[in-house]
Amino acid sequence: MEQELLRIFNEKREPMGTAPREEIHRKGYWHETFHCWFAGKEKGKIFLYFQLRSANKKDYPDMLDITAAGHLLADESVKDGIREVEEEIGVSLMFSELKLLDIIDYSVTNGELHDNEIAHVFLYPFHGTSSDFVLQKEEVSGIYRTELAAFNELIEGVRKEIVMEGFEEIPDESRNDKQLTAGMERFVPHEDSYYKSVLTLIEQKMADVL
Repeated sequence: MEQELLRIFNEKREPMGTAPREEIHRKGYWHETFHCWFAGKEKGKIFLYFQLRSANKKDYPDMLDITAAGHLLADESVKDGIREVEEEIGVSLMFSELKLLDIIDYSVTNGELHDNEIAHVFLYPFHGTSSDFVLQKEEVSGIYRTELAAFNELIEGVRKEIVMEGFEEIPDESRNDKQLTAGMERFVPHEDSYYKSVLTLIEQKMADVL
């Protein structure tokens, strides 16, 4: 199987060449990723959409994560990152429909995984319903949403858990609407500073969305 090559950078975001994904996570090289947050607005309230990672994933199985995200390959531009959205959750969109939130450097260490990302973070104002999602079952097993304000209180420690609504797809069963009660331990451990920054930026961008 051919290894995925990604661009690697130093701490000043200066390019240093390419390396296989596995080596990058083992040695902690800085590399580029694409993050796309879906947010909707109902009766003045902002809702965030999270994917439930497949239980078969090597990293962070069965945990809640950014709506759609992935690595940018060595031969890809940031615009090519939208392929992650269609591949993972089956929503086809154009890059021009996205709103750039920020480019964020952050690090997460989990066992032997040393993930140093230069994350290109985007917002997609979502006006659809759960039926718009077609999941890549090897990657994603469900979609859940929660109020931005509630998730912010969870990060701040004001709440110990929140109730989310959404659906999961179980083999040989029809799609079922579900509720999920989740504490912070159920979410992929992106830095708190990352989450707080992204939530503030989403709130600002969604202020103009009807």
